[in-house]
Amino acid sequence: MMADKLIYFDPNKIIGIDKPERFTFPFYYETNPLAAIACEDLQNYLVNQHDFEHNFGLNSSQSGLIIGKMFGVLVVETSNQKLGYLWAYSGKLANENHHQFFVPPIFDMLQTDGFFKQEEQILNQLNHQIDKLENAQIFLEAKDQLLKVNLAAENDLLAHKTLINNNKKTRESKRAFVQANDQTELDDTIKILSEESKAEQILLKKMKKFWRFKVEAAQKELDLLTNEINTLKEQRKQKSSNLQQKLFDAYTFLNAKGETKSIGDIYNNNPPAGAGECAAPKLLHYAYKNGLKPLCMAEFWWGQSPKSEVRLHKNYYPACKSKCEPLLLNHMLIGLNVEENPFKNSNHPTIKLDIIYEDDDLLAINKPAEFLSVPGKIDAPSIYSLVKVQYPNATGPLIVHRLDMATSGLMLLAKNEASYFHLQQQFIKRRIKKTYVAWLDGIVTQQDGEINLPLRVDLDDRPRQLVCYTHGKPALTHFEVLAIKNGQTKILFFPHTGRTHQLRVHAAHHTGLNAPIVGDDLYGTKSNRLHLHAKKLTFIHPSNGKEMFLEVEEPF
Repeated sequence: MMADKLIYFDPNKIIGIDKPERFTFPFYYETNPLAAIACEDLQNYLVNQHDFEHNFGLNSSQSGLIIGKMFGVLVVETSNQKLGYLWAYSGKLANENHHQFFVPPIFDMLQTDGFFKQEEQILNQLNHQIDKLENAQIFLEAKDQLLKVNLAAENDLLAHKTLINNNKKTRESKRAFVQANDQTELDDTIKILSEESKAEQILLKKMKKFWRFKVEAAQKELDLLTNEINTLKEQRKQKSSNLQQKLFDAYTFLNAKGETKSIGDIYNNNPPAGAGECAAPKLLHYAYKNGLKPLCMAEFWWGQSPKSEVRLHKNYYPACKSKCEPLLLNHMLIGLNVEENPFKNSNHPTIKLDIIYEDDDLLAINKPAEFLSVPGKIDAPSIYSLVKVQYPNATGPLIVHRLDMATSGLMLLAKNEASYFHLQQQFIKRRIKKTYVAWLDGIVTQQDGEINLPLRVDLDDRPRQLVCYTHGKPALTHFEVLAIKNGQTKILFFPHTGRTHQLRVHAAHHTGLNAPIVGDDLYGTKSNRLHLHAKKLTFIHPSNGKEMFLEVEEPF
């Protein structure tokens, strides 16, 4: 089988580089040297190519919409043990699905004579018909007429009911007057008043009947027009459902065992938008289809960062979780010898708490980096689990606040319920002063200031956070620069809010400090660790009311 997208390595570039024994775990990896060479070749091509025009936001002379993009490479071995690589991009490139040196999509929705475009045209025609009927003058007038008739009926009946109630009060007054002054006329008066009441009730019934007839006539007129619209909507719904099923069948993926599975089966007929369009699944599917053995892979961002996200030009990134994780882990990687997920190793060494302060009410510890505060989805120990073992008699909820897994430094824990609630209230009311120290990968020229960028979770790629002015929660950070050395900035952070990844995003985002924290594998460049440390805490002791000041020096 001919793999026309396969590019062979320059033998001189890979001298002395061994093939990887296991395939890349795509959601957390160190870039393999072979994958790095393939990425470098792709990046050189992107700089020098004239095959397409796409505004990545790197050329100030270009105009129009800026769209940075994820690219991926897959290092493969042929049946005769030659090494090469494949290139792919996520989504479309220059509004096209096919380019000379890149693997094709699993299914090309842009193909003009394909079923998707044909069905899409029919759906667009139905949408146009529905829109035309819903905005036709006769339909709008029928809706308006029904509304007017209903309103007129409501007002007329309400006015008559008000008249009945007022007349009833008048008749009661007359009856009382006659009864008190002239008993001889009482029977005649009661009869007259009763006839008046009956007449009013009879008129009310006739009015209800009249207005019911008028409303039903207006409703019938509208229904005649609405039925045509509803018929078209039902046709659209059925055609849309059929098209969706055809798409599910068209998006069928191979795995290393040669097994196929549709995207509908993988995601229980509810795939997220864009699933299967990312670089990783396109690369793997092409390799399997063409008899190539995947050895390792890498993905990088090319271009200007999106406004809401933090994506750095040429930085390596893992595959996205919501779109790719079920697809890759539950199907496409089956049959490959894949590296272990580094966060799912249950053979962790026993870690003893580094206690900074302790009394009968609370505990302050120095949390190590890459250590969970509370149990999570991954199989790993946490501060909570260690405290439960080392302090079996502690009665409080224990964890008063959390630090990100990658962050080291001061954490407060409560030994009893009263202390927990007292400290919690201080955090909620923002009376606890927190100071973090960090090294940033870049130069911050402003000596001090504040960053105010609202944050929310990236629903497609948890736990990454986005800057979002529509749905984000307020997040405020003050900062103070301590030193600048070798292109890096040592800085103090004073967070006024405690959002997830707040300091990491505020540092890295282009409208924040535009300098990611050193070692930030989500928003910057991976290193030996995240250089962020919770250095100081100032709070009121829950029992004696004294101000407490704790400090732990940063280990970097």
